[in-house]
Amino acid sequence: MTRLVHLVRHGRAAAAWDEDPDPPLSEEGLSQALRVAARFAGGAPLRVVSSPLLRCRQTAFPLAAAWGVDVHVEPRVAEIPSPEGLAVTARGAWLTEAMSGTWSGLSARSGAEYLAYREDTVRALRDLDEDAVVFSHFVAINAVLGAAIGDDSLVVARLDNCSVTTVRVGTDGDVEVVETGGEASTPVG
Repeated sequence: MTRLVHLVRHGRAAAAWDEDPDPPLSEEGLSQALRVAARFAGGAPLRVVSSPLLRCRQTAFPLAAAWGVDVHVEPRVAEIPSPEGLAVTARGAWLTEAMSGTWSGLSARSGAEYLAYREDTVRALRDLDEDAVVFSHFVAINAVLGAAIGDDSLVVARLDNCSVTTVRVGTDGDVEVVETGGEASTPVG
């Protein structure tokens, strides 16, 4: 069965990735979450899936509440892990460098777990058995986009907060981009 999966980048966080490992949404992020919920709320309820990180769960909540459904937490759509032992304050610089390169280059420098992260993120979508709205992160959504179009770059699109990227997952597991979410020059986090 073919599935449509809407990938929503979380709303703007209250702190940057190198300031807080799991920040809540900012006031602007909460408003963005309400707007993205309104975009979907008039349609038939779909499965709502979220990264375990707070900013994604908070972004998913208004839509789940409007539909009267639970949010299913899926660790495989979480943020890219920073290297073990890296101080929180050093994560921004590490991520900026990583995002300028490729998955294979990052894995060569930092370990094979980064290619595994990319594959696990895509596999999470392949494992869905119904249409869904998935609340995730900048790099995770880019991992899906890159896998779909055969691009090894970490960043394929500069997705804005609460942008919606839609992919079709075929019965054979192929992922096809239907629509790429809106782009902006926003902080990643």
